[in-house]
Amino acid sequence: MKRDGLKWTRVAPGVIPAWVADMDLPTAPAVVAALRARAEGDLGYPTWLESYQAGPISEAFGERMAARYHWTPDIRHCRTYCDLNQALQVFLHVWTKPGDAVAVHTPAYHPFLGTLASMNRPLRPIRLEPDGESWRCEVPDLSGCKVLLLVNPHNPTGRVFTRQELELLAEHAERHDLLVLSDEIHADLTYAPHQHIPFATILPERTVTLTSATKAFNLGGIRCSIAHVGSPAVRKALEEQPPFLYGSAGVFGVEATVAAWRHGDAWLEQTLALLDRNRSALAARLPGAVRYRIPEATYLAWLDVGRPGMAEVLEREAKVLLNDGALFGPGGDRYVRLNFATTESTLTEILDRLVPALS
Repeated sequence: MKRDGLKWTRVAPGVIPAWVADMDLPTAPAVVAALRARAEGDLGYPTWLESYQAGPISEAFGERMAARYHWTPDIRHCRTYCDLNQALQVFLHVWTKPGDAVAVHTPAYHPFLGTLASMNRPLRPIRLEPDGESWRCEVPDLSGCKVLLLVNPHNPTGRVFTRQELELLAEHAERHDLLVLSDEIHADLTYAPHQHIPFATILPERTVTLTSATKAFNLGGIRCSIAHVGSPAVRKALEEQPPFLYGSAGVFGVEATVAAWRHGDAWLEQTLALLDRNRSALAARLPGAVRYRIPEATYLAWLDVGRPGMAEVLEREAKVLLNDGALFGPGGDRYVRLNFATTESTLTEILDRLVPALS
């Protein structure tokens, strides 16, 4: 497998990358076949170009939500973007103004924190705190917030929020008149018996759902995501924008996404089985000095290594590149994030290097 993407080219010789959220696995055959067929076929303007809904992807999204999550979204309210970061910035731009606070569970996916800082949307943290083998939070006063940015399943902790927790967040959203931007990109990477619940099934008219096939099917480079805009007011705000300002998905992104969602589940099932073994292998081998709560979803391990700055130490001494937890905001200083979406042999080598250094 050719490794010329960001993950493997941004490391020094001899260092194993376990940082950026890409998998070290071959692409699903159904996706490869769909991209090959499109490359050999019609590359002219697609029939859905002017709708910004990318018809086939909206239809596949609707089918998948109904089949897997018992949600029947109105696909007329879908919009496509290049990725979730772009989509987040679009919705913050049309719905908020500089100075409007955004509530987010922290530690938080660091590009989202960067977006809030660059757009001058102050962070209102909802702190996730260790609780036995999982995580808990108490929702603070959200007065003055304009948006709740919900990441579920959660990155970096791997937490899958329960219905009771989501209903409590919905109560806060109603009380404080919040728009909920719900990032559900890791939904298909949820491990049984945990179950992903789309927030739009709880509070439909306040929710914009953001998702993509890119995480579960390892397609980050196709630059394609979809948003379901449940809020009529937000739909109106979008319609008032210049029609070409934010672009739309291209044919290769749409082909890959539709193929993944309609024909990729056998590949996904095998991949989830591998990831399940890998998350357990970490629990079996990490030394007692490291606190590891097995993630309920994602392929990201959030490791409490006891002190700040350990990512740099481990890169230098163990020759493994991890994400420094300080990037993830409040509550992240003592942590590192490890991507275990790799082969079992590579994970074994990672652990062979990390365990002595962490011990």
